[in-house]
Amino acid sequence: MPTYDYRCDACGHEFEFFQQMSAPVKKKCPECLKLKLKRLIGTGSAVMFKGSGFYETDYRSDSYKKAAKADKESSKPKEKKIESKKSTEPNKKEK
Repeated sequence: MPTYDYRCDACGHEFEFFQQMSAPVKKKCPECLKLKLKRLIGTGSAVMFKGSGFYETDYRSDSYKKAAKADKESSKPKEKKIESKKSTEPNKKEK
């Protein structure tokens, strides 16, 4: 929900009001109670994303990428190598 700036044309009272975008514009001044309140057009505020990036991999340093890759590889289950045993005896053919 945005914060809107209001000013009364009758008494000059200015204030900010936190309201939904779909809510009607306020008309009555809370100070002088006259119907001379106007919503001011402002620049608004910028959208701020806090953290290391919008996506997990955005703006990462090379050292971070290398450490993450090493960590990922070390967490994988190790595969057991099954070596086939070759018999040392030559194949004997039966007659």
